[in-house]
Amino acid sequence: MKFHIFRFIGLLVFSLSLSCSHSQNEIQSRPDIQLPKIIPSLSVTIDNNAGDNEVVSEGMDDNTSTVKCPGPNGCQDKETADIPAVSEENPQIPQVGENNETFTGDIEDTAENSENEGDEQDLLDTALEFVNASQEFWADGNLEKAIETLDRAYELVLKVDTESRPDLIQQQEDLRFMTAKRILEIYASRYKAVNGNHREIPLTMNEHVELEIKSFQGNERQFFIDSYKRSGLYIDKIRASLRDAGLPEELAWMPHIESWFKVKALSRARALGIWQFIPSTGYKFGLKRDAWIDERMDPEKSTAAAIAYLNELHQMFGDWTTVLAAYNCGEGTVLRTIRNQKINYLDNFWDLYGQLPRETARYVPRFLATLHIMKDPAKYGFTLDEIDQPVTYETVSIEKQVPLKAVAEALGVTLEELTALNPELRLQVTPPSKYSLKIPAGKTDTFLACVEGIPVWASPINDIMLSSGAYVYHRVKNGETLANIAKKYHSSTRSIARANKLNKKYFIRAGQKLRIPLSGGLGNNAYTAKADVAADGKYRVKKGDTLWLIARKFNTDTKTLQQINNLRSTYLKAGQILLVTE
Repeated sequence: MKFHIFRFIGLLVFSLSLSCSHSQNEIQSRPDIQLPKIIPSLSVTIDNNAGDNEVVSEGMDDNTSTVKCPGPNGCQDKETADIPAVSEENPQIPQVGENNETFTGDIEDTAENSENEGDEQDLLDTALEFVNASQEFWADGNLEKAIETLDRAYELVLKVDTESRPDLIQQQEDLRFMTAKRILEIYASRYKAVNGNHREIPLTMNEHVELEIKSFQGNERQFFIDSYKRSGLYIDKIRASLRDAGLPEELAWMPHIESWFKVKALSRARALGIWQFIPSTGYKFGLKRDAWIDERMDPEKSTAAAIAYLNELHQMFGDWTTVLAAYNCGEGTVLRTIRNQKINYLDNFWDLYGQLPRETARYVPRFLATLHIMKDPAKYGFTLDEIDQPVTYETVSIEKQVPLKAVAEALGVTLEELTALNPELRLQVTPPSKYSLKIPAGKTDTFLACVEGIPVWASPINDIMLSSGAYVYHRVKNGETLANIAKKYHSSTRSIARANKLNKKYFIRAGQKLRIPLSGGLGNNAYTAKADVAADGKYRVKKGDTLWLIARKFNTDTKTLQQINNLRSTYLKAGQILLVTE
């Protein structure tokens, strides 16, 4: 069996961090330990003082271990194990460029003899010869042959019966590690390209891809065309970011199948934005999320996070189609699927296709179908001419909390324009802290001239609620002071201290839950929500409204609103009519 293990190295390295808790010394003292079939990256150097014909390998920790080198003169090269020296058994080793087929043929003969004779030490020695030969093939530019010889070496290493020869356990593991080092180096060089570190994603065509193409040609046709049109807003910047990171530019079409390039697309799993990050993954890759901002909806910041995630997945799996599957369903699901197959190698995504969740199994074919259509739209019956143009913008800094509507009026632009530039603002309001606001190009001078006159935003709670003694809760964060919190909620330090029975020093700690009383006196410049209620007691839901906010506005509770409106859930949509008084 040909192992093709170079595609699996990243996964094996990742598994090591999860599985290996024993040091090499522990392994040597306990031959009963069965090491997982994993190959970490390590460096291999020659130490002529370590013993006769030994290679000292540095791997998982500070411990060192050895592998015997074939031939009476041992390993010649101080940097890495080289082709065995001339000996009586091997009087002349031809140069790879001159007679490499003969050379590897001789090793194959030796390997067959070793397998037939059942000599475990000979198997390891022959495997090491293959590893050494791969170095010469690599130096000669023959990467395929280098990989092939490493595949053969690994196959021989796995055939060694360490139960009958427990003294060879450490040699077997060290040789496996040495093989890993070569594979990782060759694999990295193999994917080096002019525009990045990875080759293009293979355009596979099979029945699964054809089925997705037909879906795009049929019921999803208009969605496909509309998404392509929207892609013009972001695709150039995404490609440039991928190119700078050394990733395939084809990955720029992932948002097409993730979200149809909709910045506010929200899935049932609460994944949000064009790259569809769930909150935990977004947080892991630096996307901020609080009451005011959700950077999963920021196309540029979420693209940077997606690139970081894709890089991590590629280091883990080494195959771009498998990376796509892991991006969709999580690396844990893919790792479990691989583990359940009970194999020690992975060729590519199609080895896993039948065992993955249905949505993920479709994800990769849909992506490949998209690439086929984008490469030759006419071939598949598409005319993809119209495309939205990216919007140019400037960035200004603002330190007070203002509504985008007021900023738009001051700049003489529409609210829609400003919202489109700042989709990460959840309430169309800047946060209470310093914020970099995007505004249309050419408007910076206008903004600087009028920023002082832009009214400060106030919480959308009407005067009736404010006078009724309403309150909210706030969890104290690191670095916050009572004064900061009071300013944020348009309250006062005295009233907050009184509501929470704080001493005169107003000492608070991170993680503490504070009760914040809300009061009036927001100032003449403050924007306050007006309860737009008809004479019959009906209210039209506005964008950004929630059932809780509406209940607060009208001094009621969500349960009452659900009952009088026969609502099965708290979900609302803009334009919906609610009865707010019975």
